[in-house]
Amino acid sequence: MTARPRVLVVDDDPLTVKLLEKALGLAGYDVTGARSGAEARERLRAQVFDAALVDLRMPGMGGLELLREIRRHDPALDVIMMTAYPEVSTAVEALKEGACDYLQKPLNLDELRHRVARAMERRFLRREVTGLRARLGERVAGQELVAVSPPMVRIQALIGRVAGTDSPVLIEGESGTGKERVAVALHRESPRRDGPFIPVNCGAIPPDLLESEFFGHVRGAFSGAVADTLGLFRSADGGTLFLDEVAELPLALQVKLLRVLQEKEVRPVGSTTSHPVDARIVAATNRDLDRAVAEERFRRDLFYRLNVVRIRVPPLRERKEDVPALVTAFLRQLNARYGRDVRAVAPDAMAALLAYDFPGNVRELENALERAYALGAAGEIGLADLPALGAGPGAPGPPGMARSLAEVERELIRRALEAHGRSREQAARALGISPRTLYRRMKEHGLR
Repeated sequence: MTARPRVLVVDDDPLTVKLLEKALGLAGYDVTGARSGAEARERLRAQVFDAALVDLRMPGMGGLELLREIRRHDPALDVIMMTAYPEVSTAVEALKEGACDYLQKPLNLDELRHRVARAMERRFLRREVTGLRARLGERVAGQELVAVSPPMVRIQALIGRVAGTDSPVLIEGESGTGKERVAVALHRESPRRDGPFIPVNCGAIPPDLLESEFFGHVRGAFSGAVADTLGLFRSADGGTLFLDEVAELPLALQVKLLRVLQEKEVRPVGSTTSHPVDARIVAATNRDLDRAVAEERFRRDLFYRLNVVRIRVPPLRERKEDVPALVTAFLRQLNARYGRDVRAVAPDAMAALLAYDFPGNVRELENALERAYALGAAGEIGLADLPALGAGPGAPGPPGMARSLAEVERELIRRALEAHGRSREQAARALGISPRTLYRRMKEHGLR
């Protein structure tokens, strides 16, 4: 059940507080009343609010002083000032201090509800962007591009040449080769490095939500659209939008995506207004896009628009020189995640890693090391900690052991999903892994 938005009402008149509590409560808000600035300050310390209605003139701490307190406590909280003594100078001062709106008493309740709803939408949009950028910033922080082998050194040099432009980039490669790491490196080396990096798996979004996810929607555009949303393009404004598995996009959305790339503006679902967007597009695919174009499963004009700079990421079996450096990078990440101090991989284990063909590429290497941590590896990872590699070159290891580990993992995931009503976030939390890792493991085990 979604929590109701919280509104703080501050007025020294108890009748006004009761009136607003009832009116806004009927409009679907969780309302808390306070009859002085001091009481309001205590309320703010005890819980988080989504908006505040503050009377301008109150004994003791006045409305402007309380407004300053609120701005110091929670700069994102929208404050609407109320007054029975409207003066232009006072209104200007309140707006300068950070109030988002100004209402005159006696209050028109319809207008009040409209202003509060608008304040809620602004806070929702800010929270959406902040949450995306925070989560994705954490995700970007661990995405190191390892370039030891000649082909990866060439890719790194190409990134250095094109990062400073806004040209679209198409990254190709088998699943798990590290295409997102290349996209992150492009972003980090570009003038957009301080902007958001927004990755989206085009094959993971339900078809009926694609347009809304990409372009946003306005409140009331469809059932469940309770507030405006920015969409991925506007969330990536000033940064990079990474379209992973771009070949999975249906033809209908390909047309709209092409229009956005050409016109550099988006129109949210249900809106008649277009908004300019400034995001660099980096696309990736593990499919043969040339063949998809020939078979008319991917639009030729969109292909040409995306294929300005083309980067092919080779499979790990073609760049074994990168394996030790990748292992070092993953050990740093896994030590931080598990609170361990694994210092190295034993020589026999490293020999097995170098001899293995890794059909799952870099992702499989990461999974093998993470599995070793999950099974209790500490100090040093030995060959016994990597059972799937024990059989030598290119082989999946001792069949019975590898199969039993996979079966155990699959059963654990299945039970966690069932126990938590198919909620991936809750199941991931129960298993002690990230939702992204859970999603990847589900795909590996054929779970839906």
